[in-house]
Amino acid sequence: MSNRIKLDLERTLGGLDPNVFGGFAEHLGRCIYGGIYEPGSPHADENGLRKDVLEALKRLKMPNMRYPGGNFVSGYRWRDGVGPKEERPARMELAWFDVEPNTFGTNEFIDFCRVLGTEPYLAVNCGDGDMREARDWLEYCNGTKDTALVKLRKSHGYDAPHNVKYWGVGNEVDGPWQIGFKTPDEYARAYTEYAKVMKWTDPSIKLFASAVSLWRRDWVERAQLLLEQAGNLIDYMALHWYMGNDAVRGYRDDDFASYMAASEILDDRLSSYEGLIRALRLENKLQNPVYIAVDEWNVWYRTHNEEKLEEIYNLEDALMTGLQLNAFIRHASSVKFANIAQIVNVIAPILTRADAMVLQTIFYPFEVYSRTAGDTALDVHWSGDTFSTPEHAALRFLDVSATLDSQAKKVSVYVVNRSLDREIESSVELAEGRFAGGGRAFVINGADIKTINTFDAPDGVTTREDTLQAKGASATYTFEPHSVTALVFDLA
Repeated sequence: MSNRIKLDLERTLGGLDPNVFGGFAEHLGRCIYGGIYEPGSPHADENGLRKDVLEALKRLKMPNMRYPGGNFVSGYRWRDGVGPKEERPARMELAWFDVEPNTFGTNEFIDFCRVLGTEPYLAVNCGDGDMREARDWLEYCNGTKDTALVKLRKSHGYDAPHNVKYWGVGNEVDGPWQIGFKTPDEYARAYTEYAKVMKWTDPSIKLFASAVSLWRRDWVERAQLLLEQAGNLIDYMALHWYMGNDAVRGYRDDDFASYMAASEILDDRLSSYEGLIRALRLENKLQNPVYIAVDEWNVWYRTHNEEKLEEIYNLEDALMTGLQLNAFIRHASSVKFANIAQIVNVIAPILTRADAMVLQTIFYPFEVYSRTAGDTALDVHWSGDTFSTPEHAALRFLDVSATLDSQAKKVSVYVVNRSLDREIESSVELAEGRFAGGGRAFVINGADIKTINTFDAPDGVTTREDTLQAKGASATYTFEPHSVTALVFDLA
């Protein structure tokens, strides 16, 4: 057998942080209004939250949720979204050329997070806002002293502090499309001052620097200036990317093999950024750890603002979701936070209309990974049959990652079979120890790579669960063409 996956449970890459399975909700299109929050829907609860959406999101086990943007935050005034709803002003919104009614704001989002069981992650306005506004928002949320801002929160019905732990300073400040775009010098300076006053206001928070979203220029310089000037104030360097099967992102239009080979881009970006952080921490004698947060990632290339970014996903996009999650696991020592963008309607795993909801193809790999991943990433060795593209030679058809759950004594092996038409049989071998005899296989697949899920036909791509039999130190499994598979083995 030419295909082989070998697991040594003592060769680990580091702890896998559950925060890599985070979500993102932005005031854009129908993500908030008509997605999370729709008082007129027959599915709405007494607070206007859609119960069907909440139940679907609970299946994804998202430990954190980013809000309110995204590009939106670079023009956002948080005070507009608190207090009596009838007094909140509607504002012209320039990121997505819409009108923001501010019916849903800070406290509604916190309530949503509490119902969902997730930690809020707020991004502050570093576009047309200022550091006073940012630290005021932090004090409003987390303050405990007898101040005007704490009294304001209490007057809105929230006596206890929200204790928001995660805060981002701006969004995609390296992008010319952004309100308040900043050069590397400008943002390093701004971040330093924002971070100072925010850490002084609440030293317990974790701060995210907006590091890179435009991968075509100056991202090395941005990292250097940020870590030189504010390295001891940074907990996470935030990276953004979106993948797609299109020529705009460097692939030929509708080229499945080149799309699947984009795993190389993901590994290159993460490896390069890991090296940057390591070198700059050493040079600047930084004692604090600085981690990577991929706090916007997904597939996005078909729709634009005129379609409100309501991307319809197919099976090959589900495979790309698996490739991205595999990359996070393989880089678990540095990637400690990630947020799929977004959660409902807008480039999202869930699509709604007033009376119904459909789970898109990308929902299923995210659900399987988030529910089965262990606490430790394994350094997997695998070999086997290969394919090539004009850009890459001899890439393995199987893209693999694995985790160990040391408490439950389970090992999970995640495999994306990137072959269009070949089923691939592979051994799965333990270097030491043995399988306990049982386990489960979760297989995400459909009739072909263009299969989608619709309101009329919602089950074109779903997860099928099978029983695994595995005794001794080796098992054999046949991976279906164009599939994402999680093998969860019990260990003796």
